[in-house]
Amino acid sequence: MKIIFFTGKGGVGKSTMSAAAAWQLSQRHRVLIVSLDPAHNLGDIFDVTLRDRSTRFTDTLYLQEIDLKQLSKEYLKREITVLSNTYKYLQVLNLDNYFSVLKYSPGIEEYALLTSIEKIIRDERQFDYIVFDTPPTGLTLRFLALPRITITWIDRLIKIRRQILEKRYTIHRIRGPLSSEETLLEYSEKDDDVLNRLHTLQDNYEKLTAILEGRDTTMALVFNPDILSLKESLRLIEGMRELNLPLRLLINNKVTNTTEAIAGQVEGQMREATNDVPLERVPLSTSLPGGTAGTLYDIETDISRHLL
Repeated sequence: MKIIFFTGKGGVGKSTMSAAAAWQLSQRHRVLIVSLDPAHNLGDIFDVTLRDRSTRFTDTLYLQEIDLKQLSKEYLKREITVLSNTYKYLQVLNLDNYFSVLKYSPGIEEYALLTSIEKIIRDERQFDYIVFDTPPTGLTLRFLALPRITITWIDRLIKIRRQILEKRYTIHRIRGPLSSEETLLEYSEKDDDVLNRLHTLQDNYEKLTAILEGRDTTMALVFNPDILSLKESLRLIEGMRELNLPLRLLINNKVTNTTEAIAGQVEGQMREATNDVPLERVPLSTSLPGGTAGTLYDIETDISRHLL
């Protein structure tokens, strides 16, 4: 299974490009396209109503829009349940007061999105391709950075938990007022629920990191022929490089006769910044036969040839 993330500045046409690529790939393969952008328009592009589950469009193409608000609620509820069960002995401290403000905590949306991506990749093995239409640059980089950041935190938490267990199972053999001798009682880490939970999370995030950085994952960067789009795209390229994410396709979208000169300049800087990653130029489509969905079928550029 191959995984493709379409990313870029808001408004550059990520949804249209990801939809076009999914449609083209589905002519030869089984494809699932998932919109992660809170401002969904995947359903509008295909002229269907979508829910937070995969919906059949053709025999080989399925569509899905993630409800980020509901996803965040479910993620938070699930994590609070885990914390409550793990720390039952602290209920005297009235943890509900602390849990009630967790929904305002930074990172909830990013972790919820990441959990959803991990679940889709794990459960939807019947597809040859999974295409993700991502949110604008900022949120995308934050949730793509989370696996590496989380692994670092988990490594530290495991060390701290082991220190706690050692202290818990340590007794001092008192032989006098100045004696400091101590004995560490035998115990098994497998019996500790907290360590088990940390190891499970560590394993999940290490596997997800390997997938995101692997040869079967492609980051496709969509941009427009203008300076603002160029500058944000260059920041995104730097971010992906720091996260070791595989940028494998550039798409210069919405090019017209009047923007060809600036399009060439922008493409030159993008090629220079990416060491000649393959680049496709997609003309601006102006005809809309059959409604909004017409934009999808008007794209003659074969985006999928770089994704096979």
